[in-house]
Amino acid sequence: MNPGRWVNGLHFDNLRGDFYGGLTAAVVALPLALAFGVSSGAGPVAGVYGAIFVGLFAALFGGTPTQVSGPTGPMTVVMAAVFTHFTALYPDDPGRGAALAFTVVMMGGAFQVLFGVLRLGRYIALIPHPVISGFMSGIGLIIILLQLGPLLGHETPSGPLAAARAVPDFLADPVPAAVALGALSLAVVYLLPSRINRLVPAPLVALVVGTLALQLFFPDGRAAILGDIPTGLPAPQWPTIELDQLPYMIKSALMLAALGSIDSLLTSLVADNMTRTHHRPERELVGQGIGNTAAGLLGGLPGAGATMRTVVNVRAGGRTPISGGLHALVLLAVVLGAGGMASYIPHAVLAGILIKVGTDIIDWDYLRRLHRAPFAGVVMMFTVLVLTVFVDLITAVGIGMIMAALVFMKRMTDLQLESITAITDPDEEGPLTEEEARLLGAGGGRILLFHLSGPMSFGAAKGMVRRLAGFDEYDTLVLDLTDVPTIDFTTARAIDDMISDAQGSGRAVFVAGIQPRVRQLLENQDVLQAVPAGHDAGTRLEALRRAAYGVRANEQ
Repeated sequence: MNPGRWVNGLHFDNLRGDFYGGLTAAVVALPLALAFGVSSGAGPVAGVYGAIFVGLFAALFGGTPTQVSGPTGPMTVVMAAVFTHFTALYPDDPGRGAALAFTVVMMGGAFQVLFGVLRLGRYIALIPHPVISGFMSGIGLIIILLQLGPLLGHETPSGPLAAARAVPDFLADPVPAAVALGALSLAVVYLLPSRINRLVPAPLVALVVGTLALQLFFPDGRAAILGDIPTGLPAPQWPTIELDQLPYMIKSALMLAALGSIDSLLTSLVADNMTRTHHRPERELVGQGIGNTAAGLLGGLPGAGATMRTVVNVRAGGRTPISGGLHALVLLAVVLGAGGMASYIPHAVLAGILIKVGTDIIDWDYLRRLHRAPFAGVVMMFTVLVLTVFVDLITAVGIGMIMAALVFMKRMTDLQLESITAITDPDEEGPLTEEEARLLGAGGGRILLFHLSGPMSFGAAKGMVRRLAGFDEYDTLVLDLTDVPTIDFTTARAIDDMISDAQGSGRAVFVAGIQPRVRQLLENQDVLQAVPAGHDAGTRLEALRRAAYGVRANEQ
C-alpha cells in the first residue's frame, strides 16, 4: 500500500485532478444550491450552506473518495414539506418554525450516523428497482409541479396537489417577463450543445444568461428576483424540540435519513463504476450523517451524494476527498464575497433549472421498458409513484417494500411447491437411485414417497398439506427431508399435520434424512413424538427398505 494514502482514499498524489474536479463541481453546484434553497422555502443561502457543510463533512468522513455531496432534489422535496409545516404552524414566529425545521435536519443526520454504526448500508441494496424507480420518478414529478408557478411568475403553492390545481390560474394570468426568462432558462439547460456543456455547465450558463437578460430586457418587469442574500458565516441553529411535534419530527427525520442514505449509496455505486473502486457503505452513511447534522446546526439544507456533481468531479480528474472538500470551500468563498450579485437572479430562471433537474430524476429508462417489464414490477412502480406524489415518501417506500416482499414470497412459494415430488411409481421422474426405485416398485404402488427440496417456508406450508391430501391410494407415507436444510415454525406445524392426517387414516409414516437444524425445530415442537420407534430413518434408502418390508408384512 502506498504510504501516502490515508483513510478514505485521501492522498496528495492527484492535486491537479482534485483541484479541477472540485472547482468544476462547485460551478455545477452553485446554481443548483440556490435553486434548491428557494424551492425549499428556507431561502437561497440555506441551499448554499447545505452544499458547503454537507459537502465538506461528507468528503472528510465519508466512505466514497470521489463523491460530491450537497442538496438534492429528493431531499429538497422532503425539506420543503417540513419547512412549510412548521412555518404554517407558527406564522407569527417564523424563526421558531425555522429552528424546528433545522432541528429535523440535525435529527436526520443523527439517524444516518446510527444507520452507519448499525451497518444498515448493506440493506439499501435490497430495495428492488421498481420501488426506487417509482419514488425517484415521483420526486421528479413533484419538483416539476412545484416549479410551474415560479416559471409563470407566481409563488409556489405548498404541496404538489395545490400546485397542480393552481396551474389553470397560472396559465390564465402569466407574468410575461417571468415566462420569457423561464423559457430562456429551459432552452439553455435543454438545448445547450454538449461541447459547450462540457466546458461550462448548462445550469450556470442559464443562471448568468437569465440574470443578464432580466437587466437588459426587463428592467421594469414584474419578474421576481432572489433579493438580499445574507453574506458571511451562519449563526448556529441550536436544536429546538416541541413535545407535541416530536412524532412528526421523528417521522420526517427518518424520512430524510432513509432518503439521504439511499440517494448517497446509489451515487456511490455510480462513482465505483466510473473509478473501478469500492466504497465503504457504513462509513459513507456516517459521513453523510455528520454532514447533515452540521448543515442543520448551521442553517443549511439537508443533502446527500449528488450524482451529477460526482460525475462532473470524476470526469474532471477528482479522485480523493480533497475535491469534495475544495468544492465546499469554493462555495464558501462565493457566499462570503458574491452574495450581492446573486440577489439579482430571477426566480423563473431557477425554476427552469429545477424543471430540468426534475425531468432528469424521472426514470425514463424504466418507463421506456414498461411493455417488457414484469407486470408486478410495473404495478409496484406506479403505486410508489402515486403515493410519493399524493401522500409521502415514507408511506410510498414502505408500501412498495411490502408489495415487493409479497411478490418475492409468492415466487419463492411457487418454487418451493414445484420442488415437491410425490412418487408412487418408480418410473416417475424423481430423486431415486436404482436401489431406491426397486424398493418403491416392490411396494406395488402402496408406498408414497413425498420428497421436499430446499428451504421450506410458511408460504409453502399450506400448499404442502393440500398436495399430500390429493393422494388417496397408498398405505405407507415416506416423508423425505433429505434435501431440506432449514424450515420455519409454520412448516414444522404443517409437517405435524401431514403426519397426523396420514396416521389418522390408518397409514404408516416414515421420515427420512432429517438434517440437524430441521430436527432441532421438529423436536422443539414435539412433531417427532408421533413417529413410532424405527420409523425415523437416517436415509431415504433405509426408510424405503423399512416401508417395503412393512407393506410385504401387511400383505402376508
